[in-house]
Amino acid sequence: MSTMDGVPAAAPRIYMRVSERTRVGLGVAGAAVGLGIAGDVLLRSAPWGINLTLWTLALVMTIGALQRWAEVDDAQVGWMPLALAAAVLIAWRDSPTLKALDLAALCIILGLAMFRARGGEVRLAGLAHDAIGVVASAGDAAVGAASLLFRDVRWSEVRTDGAARHGVSVLRGAALAVPLLLVFGSLLAAADERFSRLLGGMTLDVPALMGHVLFALLVAWIAGGILRTMTLGGEQPGPRVNRPDALALGIVEVGMVIGLLNLLFLAFVIVQLPYFFGTADVVMRPGTTTFSEYARRGFFELVTVAGLVLPLLLMADWLLRRERPGHERVFRVLAGAQVALLFVIMGSALHRMRLYQGAYGLTELRLYTTAFMLWLGVVFGWFGWTVLRGRRERFAWSALTTALEALVLLHVVNPDGMIVRVNAARADASTHFDAPYAASLSADAVPPLLAALPTVRHELRCAAADRLLERWDRSNADWRSWSLSTSRARSAVSQRRGELLAMTPCPPVPVNTMTVSAYPSSTSAGQPPAAAPTASPAPAVSPAPIVTTTPVDAPLTGSAATTAPALSPAAAAGEPGRAP
Repeated sequence: MSTMDGVPAAAPRIYMRVSERTRVGLGVAGAAVGLGIAGDVLLRSAPWGINLTLWTLALVMTIGALQRWAEVDDAQVGWMPLALAAAVLIAWRDSPTLKALDLAALCIILGLAMFRARGGEVRLAGLAHDAIGVVASAGDAAVGAASLLFRDVRWSEVRTDGAARHGVSVLRGAALAVPLLLVFGSLLAAADERFSRLLGGMTLDVPALMGHVLFALLVAWIAGGILRTMTLGGEQPGPRVNRPDALALGIVEVGMVIGLLNLLFLAFVIVQLPYFFGTADVVMRPGTTTFSEYARRGFFELVTVAGLVLPLLLMADWLLRRERPGHERVFRVLAGAQVALLFVIMGSALHRMRLYQGAYGLTELRLYTTAFMLWLGVVFGWFGWTVLRGRRERFAWSALTTALEALVLLHVVNPDGMIVRVNAARADASTHFDAPYAASLSADAVPPLLAALPTVRHELRCAAADRLLERWDRSNADWRSWSLSTSRARSAVSQRRGELLAMTPCPPVPVNTMTVSAYPSSTSAGQPPAAAPTASPAPAVSPAPIVTTTPVDAPLTGSAATTAPALSPAAAAGEPGRAP
């Protein structure tokens, strides 16, 4: 090595080329940080609406850009529009139930997309295979950022590459300088008013700042896991679900289980046949049951039965050891008979709910469970067409597709608006329509409620008007929580503000008046109410207290305090002295 003036010359610096995986990993990390900042700006406002749609759009566009940049073979083009469509549904309706279903659909779609990127099969796979894939994708989203930073990115390459080294140094310097700028800038702004105006009145709120930083880091961490799987995880195989030989069952065991259940279902159908599809007069014969118990209680038990049969049949088909061709035919006959009996039971459940809704009105729980039952009917039909014909691999994907289609249909139907329209169209709506309950629903119910208010009893109308003015004032709106339904609701309330103000304030209720609600407000199946007080104390010579008959679980006049009205013929058919 040459020397100059006796001093050894410096050894030349050796630069190592950054590998392709490190380069893509750095790009993924930078994109995740950007999505984290966008998440802090958009997603901190609740309830989610247009903000989640915009963030999902940013995520989808980032995935597409990274896949094109990294030259990923399978770009998962078909999955990204589905994810964006699920996010758009959140900005359509305001119902919390629909928003929760939309968010679940978005997570499942992203999970299946990540599972597909890891090499898993989705369209021609079993339901358990897809479920495990979604769980594995959730794990990737939770810990994928750690693998990205500590395994995919080789920091030794970054430290020896000239351009990458300078870029990392700039980011490290910015990370060190920003907190110091905030601290000293806040102190200097507090010391001089003109300097504070120059900085836009900047003040340092440490708890709020830490909240923003932590939330942005959380979103960036999850986004990093998703982006890593969609760009770097394609070569990893997906989990395979194979039946262990020790769990396999013969046709005798499977046949006994399904056959005995078929006998149980058949016995239930025969015993209940006289009033399975009967009218209220047939149902309410002496010594049977009350109308409310028959319709309300029976419906939810039958929904549970229908929901449990499907996984049972899928598990039996998966565990069956097909030693001979005849075993497959026996299973198909037994399973087909069970599905046929189940359709009869589901038809009875829907009939019970129709009678119950006709007597007591519509609520969220009744509507969504009815929709779930109808969707189960479609799924059982597809089960017979695929699994019972030896095409099990086609069942799971189509069942998920029908679930997404049912979700879109619910958005079109508008459940909360339908509840208001159905209850307002009842013959006794002028006195029994629960306007305060309708006003407590989401923005989806506001337009039909405004149309129904003029025909509602005054004390109920004023309570609903006061609730509408309080909830849908434009002054407390946040653009990030915008949805199409909330925009329409605020516009409708603003246009009819003068009319709603004329309905308020509500007259005070006399203290010495003891009244009873005709329809206790509830959105669930609920329990029979406690003994209702009467309008005045019973006379001392009365041999027995006055008993009123009040239907339960029907929010038709829940907030109104009125004496018990005359019941519908179906409701009046209950046993004397008991709440139907």
